Amino acid sequence: MARPRPLARLLAAFAALLVWAPPALPADKAVPASKQQVELSFAPLVKKAAPAVVNIYTRKVVKQRRSIFTDDPFFQRFFGRGLFPEGPMRERIENALGSGVLVAPDGLIVTNHHVIDGADEITVVLTDRREFEAIVVADDERTDLTMLRIKPGGGPLPYLELKDSDELEVGDIVLAIGNPFGVGQTVTSGIVSATARTNVGITDFSFFIQTDAAINVGNSGGALVTMDGRLAGVNTAIFSRSGGSHGIGFAVPANMVGKMVMAAVEGGPVMRPWLGVAGQAVTSDIAGSVGLDRPLGVMVTRVHPTSPAAVAGVKVGDVVTRVNGREILDDSALQYRVATLNAGDAVDLTLWRGGQASETQVTLSRPPEEPARQITPLDGPHPLTGTTVGNLSPAFNEELNRDSFDTGVVLLEIANGSPARRFRLRPGDVIEGVNGRVVETVDHLLAMLANPSAGWVLNIRRGDKMFALRIRG
Repeated sequence: MARPRPLARLLAAFAALLVWAPPALPADKAVPASKQQVELSFAPLVKKAAPAVVNIYTRKVVKQRRSIFTDDPFFQRFFGRGLFPEGPMRERIENALGSGVLVAPDGLIVTNHHVIDGADEITVVLTDRREFEAIVVADDERTDLTMLRIKPGGGPLPYLELKDSDELEVGDIVLAIGNPFGVGQTVTSGIVSATARTNVGITDFSFFIQTDAAINVGNSGGALVTMDGRLAGVNTAIFSRSGGSHGIGFAVPANMVGKMVMAAVEGGPVMRPWLGVAGQAVTSDIAGSVGLDRPLGVMVTRVHPTSPAAVAGVKVGDVVTRVNGREILDDSALQYRVATLNAGDAVDLTLWRGGQASETQVTLSRPPEEPARQITPLDGPHPLTGTTVGNLSPAFNEELNRDSFDTGVVLLEIANGSPARRFRLRPGDVIEGVNGRVVETVDHLLAMLANPSAGWVLNIRRGDKMFALRIRG
């Protein structure tokens, strides 16, 4: 067979180009048809949203002792800080800045906990340059959110309504509004890069909206705004190697902010519901062993015997794959989904058990305080004199930011100059045993310490480590 000549091939290719047509755009997409459409602007949205974003300035008095020796690296290296006498106590003022968002017309503001942490004075500056002193009405270090209130007087203030952050999709356009580096209110634009970033290590409830809108120092507590002018999230942190924006920013979702707003309005602490399970993310190996076709969900490793999950029949070895129909990929996602609900809510869990899926409904509750915390100062001829202890429970663990399954007697306070301070015990240590006897409650501990002893052996748990402290009488 004769091979086609180069000229024939060229003519055939040219003919194909004549009949080729670009693929049709989707029905809901269109090329701009006018100059006005090409010149579309975010300005109307910014005019609506920006007045609800405020600047926050904090002042903190820091006391410290200084001397010519304790600040010298040479003396610190060879002699330590304790060898030379320190100078007189001095005070200095630390100033910090951040952003906040008005979420109600009466002056209720959401910001980050780290923006106001330890502050003695909090000043809020509105976009019209009015300044007000603010007070903390709800604070939650675990989610890095704080609610402030100002009393401006006069008419209602501009504010942003909360958006259902579960409606966000990757690719949605968003604006970040805040006060970066203290230069003044600044607006940047970007898209939603991810909607469920977990294991970021920023807060205990890691479930963040990721955006490439420029976020910098001072943007913390500011608004991430959607195109309908509602609050999608509170800008919280950035991933950066230099301190500047690299296009990876994180915001706490508005659904978590809603819990803080509820706590501030009701005038009480943040009350998260309790499911009563702990688990681990399903890996490829685990998925293969239980018959899942892909890594999905959280394998339950512990179930509290009195928890709502136990009442509903959840067992160790079950895999929680969905909560109210939403896919779960790891334990952080499970915690977040539960944390955004309320005690008394019925939640639908999709479980994978025995090679098949099933639906189970669990009615969430508040974590119980069983046993009662029984906070007790200790005194007497024993090594724990000068300390304050209490019983751990699911409710008390929540307040102390501890594992909800933790039990025992915990050291809450240690007085300066007390024996426990000299023995380098720390608040948060759990007293597991005294002289070979197991300590389960404060009453057990009191009974053991009441017996005189020529020496003491204290078994202490610190985190996931155990050690014995031997003390001569």
